[in-house]
Amino acid sequence: MKVKYALVGLFTLALVGLAQAQEGWNWPSDEALEAKAREYNAAYVDYMKSEQFVEATKPLYWLYANTPKLNESIYINGIIVYNGAAGKASDEAKKKVYQDSVVAIFDMRKANFDNEEKWIENKAYYSYNFYKANKDKVGDALATFDRVVEINGNFNTINLVAAYFDLIYRHSAYNKAFTKEQLLEKYEKLNALLVEAEAEGKDVSAPKQTLEQLVVAMELIDCEFIENTMSPKLAADPTNMVLAQQIFKYSIQYKCTSSPTFLTVLEIIDSDSPTFSTSQVRAMRYMQNKEYEKAQPVLEKALTLAENNVQKAEVHFDLAKIHGIAGRKSAARNSAQEAAKLDPEKAKDAWTLIAQLYMQSYNDCRKGVSRVDDQAVYIAAYNAYQRAGDSKGMSEARARFPSKEELFTESRQPGESFSIPCWIGETVTLATRD
Repeated sequence: MKVKYALVGLFTLALVGLAQAQEGWNWPSDEALEAKAREYNAAYVDYMKSEQFVEATKPLYWLYANTPKLNESIYINGIIVYNGAAGKASDEAKKKVYQDSVVAIFDMRKANFDNEEKWIENKAYYSYNFYKANKDKVGDALATFDRVVEINGNFNTINLVAAYFDLIYRHSAYNKAFTKEQLLEKYEKLNALLVEAEAEGKDVSAPKQTLEQLVVAMELIDCEFIENTMSPKLAADPTNMVLAQQIFKYSIQYKCTSSPTFLTVLEIIDSDSPTFSTSQVRAMRYMQNKEYEKAQPVLEKALTLAENNVQKAEVHFDLAKIHGIAGRKSAARNSAQEAAKLDPEKAKDAWTLIAQLYMQSYNDCRKGVSRVDDQAVYIAAYNAYQRAGDSKGMSEARARFPSKEELFTESRQPGESFSIPCWIGETVTLATRD
């Protein structure tokens, strides 16, 4: 498996340095053994200070074997010594032995000084660096990261979350350790750690980016996965808001919003905790499906959730379209006019819609007595198109004005006022198409 995203240099860890000042020395009661312990303790420290790490391992090993409870410093400094020895080893097998010793020292420290919460994150750091590319031990490294969260809840060095997910990715790739569903669950848990850290003021941009890169590398989520794997789970438990929110987020992120599942989760989320966005998008989906009766009450709810006039204008304009399709032309005009008032940017579309309503109203308003009177609806449409700045619409409406001959025949004059009956109820100035 070729790992695509290395995390080299992503994080640094502040490690405890020389720990010779630790209190609580437990020297052996036997005088000869005590003398040897003091000699070896001084020896390894001298070697360590001069960076003779390989040489330091010998007296330090004796202390571990013979005086394991001597002082916690032998474990704190032991990490420095054995890690330093690993760095100096040219033989790969010896390097691995020293690296394994670093991890073992943490475990010995736990056995003799029960304060795992103080250093478990350090162990995770070393485990990642030593074992991330080791098929047989990557799972052990991952278990150490699991232990950090189990004990401490989160990471002090928040960039370690990126290493955490990288180990999940590698363990899955090397050993087929997880299903897609398990990987997704782990991703969500780690992302929640980042959200928590961000709320505390920490910069999570780097680990967050790494998590997203690894999700892409794993090809973890696509529309098929959402529809075939996540959707049936939601169908079995439609009250599962966590799952519904996940599907909603992934559907938007991976552009899967045209599926029936997306509408389902939208309905669940909007019914449980509606926002302007969820209600508006839900209504739009109903409108796309020509379910206008469902869309109207959702839009009316969105209107109560709108945070500004621009949002209110959008809702009024959509309501105008629904009223118009349902034949409620007067209500459609009212909503369109309201949209134009609330948002000048919406005025062109609103007045175009009103003009189209007028153009479609010839049969609604004609009396069949006067051709001039009946064609006045097109003058009203022309005026609305003019307010919209729609020259093409104006031209189409004007082509249906009465002719000069028709005005003459009815003894009418251009410039004469006429009040249009029926729902339009506007007064227009008579004009001719020629």
